[in-house]
Amino acid sequence: MRPFRLSPARAAAAAVAAIGAATIGGALASQHVFGLVPCKLCLMQRQPYYGGVPLALVLAVAPLPAGWRRAGLVLLALVFAISAGLGAYHAGVEWGLFLGPSDCGGGSGAAPGGVGDFLKTLEAVRVVSCTEAAWRFAGLSLAGWNAVVSLGLAALALAGALRRPQGSSSVSQYR
Repeated sequence: MRPFRLSPARAAAAAVAAIGAATIGGALASQHVFGLVPCKLCLMQRQPYYGGVPLALVLAVAPLPAGWRRAGLVLLALVFAISAGLGAYHAGVEWGLFLGPSDCGGGSGAAPGGVGDFLKTLEAVRVVSCTEAAWRFAGLSLAGWNAVVSLGLAALALAGALRRPQGSSSVSQYR
């Protein structure tokens, strides 16, 4: 009996899906569990994950021709390279290297139900500036860590697209 093995392309897509899901899950947990209100740039940095994770999952499990899977991985690498650029830009804004958007502030996360709720929301809402890092680990803010993780995901997707399965010929179509 032959052992089950994922092709390098499927393995890369599965790894991107898992790491990407954990990353966006961490961002959502930081907001909804730990109360870190995201700014405009934080929310923008989530968009590549919302598209990239489902794409990676499809590339990992769907029976696609090898060429389509490789093309999808190249697209995934581009999505996460853009995400890395967004993270690096936001980290640069936090360090004062770049100017941030003039309208950069966070939302409350909930829509008010009436005027009384609206006034309570206004009293409780803290507008989050894109220039202030809400949290840092090892000297990097969440935006900086997003740049690092996104760059790694882009490299992983590109490596999966370029690497051929061992012992295979170009005849194998669905890998």
